[in-house]
Amino acid sequence: MKKAKAHVVAVDMGYGHQRTAYPLKDISVDGEVIIANNYEGIPNKDKDFWDTSRAFYEFVSDFKKIPLIGESIFAVFDTFQHIPAFYPRRDLSKPTFSLKKNYAYIKNGWGKHLISKLKKNPLPIVTTFFTAAFMAEEYKYPGDIYCVVCDADISRTWAPLNPKKSRIKYFAPDNWVVDRLKLYGVKENNIFLTGFPLPLENIGTKNREIIKEDFKNRLLNLDPSRCYIKQYRALIENEIGKISGKSSHPFTILFSIGGAGAQKEIVANFLKGLKERIKDEDIKIILSAGTRPEVMAYFLRSIEKIGLKKNVNKNIEIIFEKSIVDFFAEFNKKLRETDILWTKPSELSFYAGLGIPIIVAPTVGSQEDLNNKWLLRIGAGIPMENPKYSSQWIFDYLIGGRFAEAAMEGYIEVEKMGVYNIKKILSSND
Repeated sequence: MKKAKAHVVAVDMGYGHQRTAYPLKDISVDGEVIIANNYEGIPNKDKDFWDTSRAFYEFVSDFKKIPLIGESIFAVFDTFQHIPAFYPRRDLSKPTFSLKKNYAYIKNGWGKHLISKLKKNPLPIVTTFFTAAFMAEEYKYPGDIYCVVCDADISRTWAPLNPKKSRIKYFAPDNWVVDRLKLYGVKENNIFLTGFPLPLENIGTKNREIIKEDFKNRLLNLDPSRCYIKQYRALIENEIGKISGKSSHPFTILFSIGGAGAQKEIVANFLKGLKERIKDEDIKIILSAGTRPEVMAYFLRSIEKIGLKKNVNKNIEIIFEKSIVDFFAEFNKKLRETDILWTKPSELSFYAGLGIPIIVAPTVGSQEDLNNKWLLRIGAGIPMENPKYSSQWIFDYLIGGRFAEAAMEGYIEVEKMGVYNIKKILSSND
């Protein structure tokens, strides 16, 4: 089979769209992901427009935590990304106000330079942000246009203005997105159910040797009483092979902060609750600060204030990198020794497919409300209890096998081979 090559395009707005593109970087020209709002040669007019949009998004996300007024202002903003109820089934193809505005900006020249640049080598475009797909179609890009969806359900803004006439093809992470795109009017032959592109360094080859080995070690930590393993040994061994002995790493929770820096305050509360457990080395904590130095500084202040400074680099680690590519690489590396992922239900919801149970932090917006609903429905997510009492509920759930069960549900229910499926489609359509 011919090796697939494409222009992989993302945007720098939080981590979601770039994290989705990262596992596809090896099919991109020169192994690089093109950032639509920050590429070499981007016109000042386009960059200023993108920067304003990003700044507004981060402001509103951070402003939400201000009592009363913050929630109200965010609610107004959230109406523009509202996802309507799925039932009763009905025609939802009518474009929204925000979608029409997006197209008005494109018709006024937004993104024309980027598409003109890509036209010089008209490989397929694979973008994780719908606006870039709309730009390519509006400016008559000669190659195929694919859009990778990075949420479990999506708003109308993901589908083009005239979906029945559009040639944009979608890589859907789950059946919810497939059905939703159909309601929005996207032609069925333009929708491919591929699964989310999970990082290959956490999966391995098509034999899944890495994910299976990591999952074995994880289950040993998630089921210290062995009650789940004993009850479901046949299922476990059928999926990942025989499991015995001790885990290769201590019981570990990774807390991931969002790209906009929201919810970092949860960390101070749960570290305080787990203080004695951390000191006694019953648990290891990994805090993901991403690429934001202010979040890194906040974590360090919180750790020192609680009296856990001596535990840094021992059983408290912080992931912080200046480069987002280095950050994703380090994050994925640390996931291999992570037993529980604590995060708001962003694109990281799909990482449940690695066999990692997810403690679901409060949602930020309609998109995450639906991701949360999806996680709970498949059984891979566990709602966050009060972080102040984390030493109680986390270890109660651990002893009862609840985390082990959530890990297995995610492993079984979530498609893991998204990257391979996407590559196969690109190769067959080359």
